Amino acid sequence: MRTRWGASAACDTPQAHARAVQRGLDMANDHIPADHHRQHGKSVRERPRDGPQDAEQDSTLTDEHCISSESARDEAEQFRRLAEEAREVRDQHREALETVRQERERLREAGESARNASEEARIAADAARHAAMDAVQATADTLQATLEGMKVVEEMRRTLRDIRDVNELGPN
Repeated sequence: MRTRWGASAACDTPQAHARAVQRGLDMANDHIPADHHRQHGKSVRERPRDGPQDAEQDSTLTDEHCISSESARDEAEQFRRLAEEAREVRDQHREALETVRQERERLREAGESARNASEEARIAADAARHAAMDAVQATADTLQATLEGMKVVEEMRRTLRDIRDVNELGPN
């Protein structure tokens, strides 16, 4: 685990970090020469002051730092608001997409139901066509039987006429 000074967890103060740097234990900054750490290790408070000019300069720097910090906080807040608005828009878009997906699903189900009904109607129409064909065939068979029956009746009438004609001619 690394601390805010960039060294291992054993360095939990700036002084411990400086000692670790002097011993070469600062793994995160191995590429930086050790004397570089010593040159830049002094803070603003450790440097000698030249007088009121430095105090005024420090005050100006502190004010600039406060203003900079405040503007950074304002920017961060603005970015947070923008991110929140983007999340809301993304959520609305996601909800709209879900609504569209559900509507497509309903339309797909309605289409499937219509296809099923159409298939059932086709099967029923096919069955009705077969029934009509069977009825026509039955009618044709009935007409054929009737025709044969009429032929038999006509043949019987001829036979009866012939018998009657023979009987009328015979006794005279």
